[in-house]
Amino acid sequence: MTYQYIDDQKDLELLCRKLSQATMLAIDTEFVRTRTLYAKLGLLQVSDGEVLALIDPIAVSDLTPFWQLLTDPAILKVLHACSEDLEVFMTAGDCKPENLIDTQIMMSFLGHGLSVGYAAMVKHYTDIELDKSESRTDWTKRPLSQRQLVYASADVEHLYALYPTLLAETQQSGFLDYAKEESQALIDKKFTAIDDNVLYRSIKLAWRLNPVQLNRLKHLTRWRYQQAKKRDLPIGFIAKDHTLMALAQYNPRSTSAMLQLEGPEQLDIRHKGKAMLAVLKQAEQDDEGSYPAKVRRLDEYPGYKQIFKNVKQFVAKVSKEKGIPVENLASKKQINQFLSWHFKLLDSDQVADRIDLLFGWRKDVLGDALLKFSTNKFQ
Repeated sequence: MTYQYIDDQKDLELLCRKLSQATMLAIDTEFVRTRTLYAKLGLLQVSDGEVLALIDPIAVSDLTPFWQLLTDPAILKVLHACSEDLEVFMTAGDCKPENLIDTQIMMSFLGHGLSVGYAAMVKHYTDIELDKSESRTDWTKRPLSQRQLVYASADVEHLYALYPTLLAETQQSGFLDYAKEESQALIDKKFTAIDDNVLYRSIKLAWRLNPVQLNRLKHLTRWRYQQAKKRDLPIGFIAKDHTLMALAQYNPRSTSAMLQLEGPEQLDIRHKGKAMLAVLKQAEQDDEGSYPAKVRRLDEYPGYKQIFKNVKQFVAKVSKEKGIPVENLASKKQINQFLSWHFKLLDSDQVADRIDLLFGWRKDVLGDALLKFSTNKFQ
């Protein structure tokens, strides 16, 4: 299929007027993210089966007509491995898509694993070998070559053509509703605002710190994230995890004292030392009652290894009975989330978080039975 290259506002509006009549659109994005926190959109690809368009977001200043297509609930949006595309929609368009399904998720329910690539999917169904030589190109540079544009157009041409086959197979397997629910869960997760007050929990060795030290780490991780957003830089470009851990642990009073510590990155200290000293000073002003509780480790719970093994075996049994790939049913992270909740190791502000195995389709397939199993086995 030949493509249209859209680099004019009026052409975009005409295109989107036509696409608004479609019942299904195949969509993809090309972007660059190397030294920035947010991805830089380089190209939008869309096809309704009749028209295939490549939209230049650098030449076209107002993409509102396209974002309106994404939020139209009457149009099904089909994407493959859309996690990063969703981030682009959020940051470039402040746009949360409606009625979207991810073909990578559909493929996973059909037994192809959780992360089958687009080229592998096309190869599986058509035996066509896609040229992936442009996958690492800088999509923000202009002009784009003919080869780049052909490469980009293939990402939606095959997606549109393959979707009916994927749909039929997923419907026949009985997992279409599950795939839709997982796609929506991915959207909801991406569009849930990051709470910068709890970022300290994601630091690998935070469990080693006492509440006073954790309070310092909380301030430091919040400051780092705010700086990254403000300057559009990757988190690690502001300061490394091990730098923040050492400062939270030892609370140095000067940049020279920072440089004497084992652990901090010297470049972090030289470039951000004074700012981080100010953050540590601010942390000291908090009331003791507002300090975070000590991070509790699940693997310290008595008998954890055997309990996890038993739950994993139970999940495998249910997986086999229901014909659902075990990796779709419950990941290690999801099992651990359930056990943390079951053994009341979560803080009160974490309990409100969704426990995946007790929510949606997993609750019906696994969660209710798992509750009975764990109550009988692990009390």
